[in-house]
Amino acid sequence: MFAVVRFPGSNDDRDMQFALRSALGAPCELVWHKQAELPPGTRAVLLPGGFSYGDYLRTGAMARFSPIMAAVRRFADAGGPVLGTCNGFQILCEAGLLPGALLRNTSLQYRCRWVHIRTESTDTPFTRTLRVGQALRIPISHGEGRYHADAETLARLKGNGQIVFRYSTPDGRLAEEANPNGSLAHIAGVCNEGRNVLGLMPHPERAAEALLGSTDGLPLLRGVLEALLPAS
Repeated sequence: MFAVVRFPGSNDDRDMQFALRSALGAPCELVWHKQAELPPGTRAVLLPGGFSYGDYLRTGAMARFSPIMAAVRRFADAGGPVLGTCNGFQILCEAGLLPGALLRNTSLQYRCRWVHIRTESTDTPFTRTLRVGQALRIPISHGEGRYHADAETLARLKGNGQIVFRYSTPDGRLAEEANPNGSLAHIAGVCNEGRNVLGLMPHPERAAEALLGSTDGLPLLRGVLEALLPAS
């Protein structure tokens, strides 16, 4: 079962639930942030986008103290797959489950549009069905999506293959005009050293049906679903 955590201010929780249930037929439960434990039988945890606690103080800074986050940490430490999208990515960084931080876009403006992200690593439960270099068309919607890390952390991310997605052109080239927020090294998504925790700014749940304009978000969700299925 997938557990989608809801914080006050989340607004993509039901979109994520719909993508999992309707597009993939996966069992999914919404989990309120004040719960101290994840539901029994949880196999994967997703932190959706939105504006947890109104983004007061700093994006994700208050949500990291929600009771459920202790359970999410235990789940991640035990090797359970955790995906944070947009605000969920910000929360994972604030909670120390992922390295780096998300800062204001260099434009100082909110950006809501379609982008392309290039797959840099397939060695995670979420990207196992993709291929390195594959470009996905997925929308963004954020004002604080500029990934930043110090030089030592960036070198470690590169050395460990923890950079999972970069903003790119449709044909997979890295270019300044394809970087919508000024992210360091065009980074759109990173994973932890254990490779079971992934954060990315784009919204795969908003690219889960052809009617929405793209189905490129489905492989990210389908990958972890297939990874959790018993071997036939």
